[in-house]
Amino acid sequence: MTDRPPAVPARRSARRTVLRAGALATATVALRAPNAAAQAAYPNRPIRIIVPFATGGAADLVARAIADQFARRLGQSVVVENRTGASGNIGTAAVASAEPDGHTLVLGFDGTFVINPHIFDKLPFDPVADFAPVGKIGDVPLLVLAHPQVGVRTLAELVALSKSRPGGLAYGTAGTGSTQHLMFELLNLRTGSKFVHVPYKGAAPAMTDVMGGHIPLAGAALAGSLDFVRTGKLVAIAISSARRSAFLPEVPTLEESGVRDLTINAWHGILAPAKTPRAVVERLNATLDAALRDPDVVERLAKLGSIAAPGSPEEFGRQIVADIARYREPVRVAGIKAD
Repeated sequence: MTDRPPAVPARRSARRTVLRAGALATATVALRAPNAAAQAAYPNRPIRIIVPFATGGAADLVARAIADQFARRLGQSVVVENRTGASGNIGTAAVASAEPDGHTLVLGFDGTFVINPHIFDKLPFDPVADFAPVGKIGDVPLLVLAHPQVGVRTLAELVALSKSRPGGLAYGTAGTGSTQHLMFELLNLRTGSKFVHVPYKGAAPAMTDVMGGHIPLAGAALAGSLDFVRTGKLVAIAISSARRSAFLPEVPTLEESGVRDLTINAWHGILAPAKTPRAVVERLNATLDAALRDPDVVERLAKLGSIAAPGSPEEFGRQIVADIARYREPVRVAGIKAD
């Protein structure tokens, strides 16, 4: 940074003062020019989006939908790279330590960023300090599902039934520490219900066991369970989003069902390494925002169970911080630890 010039005595000529001021201005412009030029040239090579989960899953498909849009709108190729392991921690950590120039991004998830900090004894990254939020892509509503023979139609009836059973009511989810798991644990805290967790390796086997009558309840994303609800194989008791879904307009939200201040969605978004230049983050956010307002993209995401959620980097960052705080207590009370 240029040193402050020495004070100019009043007796010196105005001309010399003007010359010094001009020289300082020229030097400042010269120092700023390379950085400004570099940011204006962004992106100047292919962009990588690291997906910390396997190829072919919903997360991977969401990333590829956004990658297509980034490539078209930014004029550079965008490569989706899958780096799996440790519930998303390995791929996410790789981006935390990447060059902060906007050419390496991560597809971030609620599980990785706001639940893992509580269920792992140690993380290889700080979900707040090590990243610059770019923007949220979408929210994934969750459903409280029951076998038809459970015989209830409302959340109040389900909560009462769980309290009447000595061992409570079992529910299956995609696994320990999943957002569905946290949804039921928050219900236990807020309503005094006795829902007992049975972790599965994915939501699909959990729903299969509910349909087979092996367990009474499950928590799953809307998209993956929609057909089962429509065909009557599963009963949707409530949806976790702030508003009812157009796909299942008859299903009330958790708040409509009597649980105040409880909206809980799985979500995904784009983040860059911390210290990525603000101009680069803003350009990425504007590109993402434009993509999420494109009807074709909205439809493509909806088929994957995601409701497009354009917004600012600041809004996304505030949600990450708020969700980390929100999940601390249910994880502690339930004693949830990573498998």
